[in-house]
Amino acid sequence: MQAAELDFARFGALSVVEAQARIHDARARLGKRAVLLCHHYQRADVYRHADLTGDSLRLARLAAQTDAEFIVFCGVHFMAEVADILSRPEQTAILPDLAAGCSMADMANLAKVERCWRELAAVLGTSPDEKITPVTYINSAADLKAFCGEHGGIVCTSTNAPKIVDWALARREKVLFFPDQHLGRWTGFKKGIALEHMAVWDPDLENGGLSPEEIGKARILLWKGHCSVHQMFQVEHIRRWRAQYPDGLVISHPECNLDVCRESDYVGSTEYIRDTITDAPTNTRWLVGTELNLVNRLAELMKPQGKTVQFMAPMVCMCSTMQRIDTQHLAWTLENLAAGQVVNPIRVPPDEAEPARAALARMLEIS
Repeated sequence: MQAAELDFARFGALSVVEAQARIHDARARLGKRAVLLCHHYQRADVYRHADLTGDSLRLARLAAQTDAEFIVFCGVHFMAEVADILSRPEQTAILPDLAAGCSMADMANLAKVERCWRELAAVLGTSPDEKITPVTYINSAADLKAFCGEHGGIVCTSTNAPKIVDWALARREKVLFFPDQHLGRWTGFKKGIALEHMAVWDPDLENGGLSPEEIGKARILLWKGHCSVHQMFQVEHIRRWRAQYPDGLVISHPECNLDVCRESDYVGSTEYIRDTITDAPTNTRWLVGTELNLVNRLAELMKPQGKTVQFMAPMVCMCSTMQRIDTQHLAWTLENLAAGQVVNPIRVPPDEAEPARAALARMLEIS
């Protein structure tokens, strides 16, 4: 007989100290049956409990290699979906708070992408499968990964996007890149594609707001999506900082706008940012354009080496949806598991999981 679920109302009023104690107790009871994953952007009071840390794809792949029965993903919804797709059938991916989504991922949904595909067919006069490779950033829903799998497309990360775009353009003459226009634009720019050959597709307008001529000219069609966190960083922030610290170094995530990336000394993923600053000479000074929790964590870790790590924006700027995974939700999730009840399991339907897995497999083979 299945145990009764513990009501979250009993946990929501817990102090952080009380929730921490209950997390420790539940984890002791669970032992190796559960593995706790924390993305780099996760809040510090949750991050401290992680068994594995990293970016979303790395965590999902590592979790699948463990013997854990339960994969508790302290991240956002699409990350837990990837963990479910890549994990073994006997493993269960769990998201402590189902409200932990991703605003950028939500900017592209299957209905809008399918309509885009139909409109492109009408403009091109042929099936887009013959001329366009769909590429979805890993920060997207499982059904969009499945769409790519079904149409000969692929998934990319912020690290491997250049290789993926090379592969895509070698197969077909155009790329439809979603949901983040900025990663797509920076990738195309680094590959030497002229800005006039990268057109923004607005899913709320007929034919993306583009003329047939603009669609025909484009090598990359960039979905009108963005990360609200990384749009807070501006060129002016960098220039003011450089005026004060001319010997300082600037590093940014490619979800930032093109001008910020061009003004930076280094551009790369969360793992790249962490590794570049970690491996840098002592007593260097860094301005970092990515989520606040990661920057604060790096700042503390680098202090013994005399490195100064500063957040790029003058205002507080963190991933608000990932902040929903708090100690109270984590305690609730783990205590339910310890009591024999699975809450918030993330299960991608088989008809989506199979083509999504194919798109991910293509990516892993290439990169």
